[in-house]
Amino acid sequence: MRALQLAGRGERLSVLCLGAHSDDIEIGAGGTLLSWLDQGVRLDVHWCVLSGNEQRGVEARASADDFLAEAVARRVETLGFRDGFFPEQGEEIKAWFEALKGRVNPDVILAHRRDDGHQDHRQVNRLVWNTFRDHLILEYEIPKWDGDLGRPNVYMPVSERAMKRKVALLMAHFGTQRSKQWFDPETFMGLARLRGMECRAPERYAEAFVVRKLSIG
Repeated sequence: MRALQLAGRGERLSVLCLGAHSDDIEIGAGGTLLSWLDQGVRLDVHWCVLSGNEQRGVEARASADDFLAEAVARRVETLGFRDGFFPEQGEEIKAWFEALKGRVNPDVILAHRRDDGHQDHRQVNRLVWNTFRDHLILEYEIPKWDGDLGRPNVYMPVSERAMKRKVALLMAHFGTQRSKQWFDPETFMGLARLRGMECRAPERYAEAFVVRKLSIG
């Protein structure tokens, strides 16, 4: 399998991270972000959590600060859209996306999968594709009780050290989620091990994405 590198050591990479909820970005792409930083990529990150009210907003900001501690630039936005009701708030969320388009022009976007089982996640994906027509979009996956994991087509090998740090940060920051049966280190490490097996990752772990359009120059 041939590897395609988005940026090398010392090169700047602008990333827009979009999550419906406070832990989505970290679960879906936290290892990828940590790996880019470990590789010496100069990350410029705009991090947006659309449903980040009260305690979950506090968690989101603290987690983003830790995950992006070594980034050259970071901006973190937490918004107050109602958890579980994104389709019913479509007009307001669409207006926010249109305003966002005028503020950012990233090299790559990390966002939810189109066929994710959570309605909020699907709404974010729909508006990402509706708003950002000329960008590379990596759709990340989130394990949950829906059983909606699919067949990804792009993999990011993650070192064991980076994977363990991702899980440690998840456990440290998201106390509101620990009561959920699926939210534990075994879930996150197990999925990463499976994806690492699929792409023959050097250190056995990987995160996986769906890419629907890719232009190779």
